[in-house]
Amino acid sequence: MKSCVYIETSIPSYLTGRPSRDLIVAGWQQITAQWWDECRQNYDLYTSELVVAEASSGNPEAAERRLYSLKDIHELLIDDEVEDLASKLIENRAVPATAKADAIHIAVAAVQKMDYFLTWNCRHINNATKKPVIRKVCADFGYICPEICTPLELLIEVSNDL
Repeated sequence: MKSCVYIETSIPSYLTGRPSRDLIVAGWQQITAQWWDECRQNYDLYTSELVVAEASSGNPEAAERRLYSLKDIHELLIDDEVEDLASKLIENRAVPATAKADAIHIAVAAVQKMDYFLTWNCRHINNATKKPVIRKVCADFGYICPEICTPLELLIEVSNDL
């Protein structure tokens, strides 16, 4: 059985964005494309209605590219259980109140028992000081937090790389 990966909005954004002149962003775009091309078939991919909504906004051509990248990915619903856990993440300061969408992303992935949460959001989600708090809040309310990581951390090791 394949592991389940929640695809957060930053993934299709980096995957389909115009090549950046910023070296860090360009690197993240390249790593995202490499993971997408070489690794995604090894996982069951999921996203949420929130990701679809976020990917739909902005420049129409860019939105179309983002949505196209999500077209064959299972879409998870945001229900009362997800909303409740998202509120708990905010109330317990795992995620700032100004980042409610981030709390919903984490909550839907935890409620739906995802194994991994793929993101480039290192401000409120994949942050070394926030992840322990996020894991604790999820556990305190009976959920297992998925492993929050970037595509770089989820690349399959190739023997030539060792």
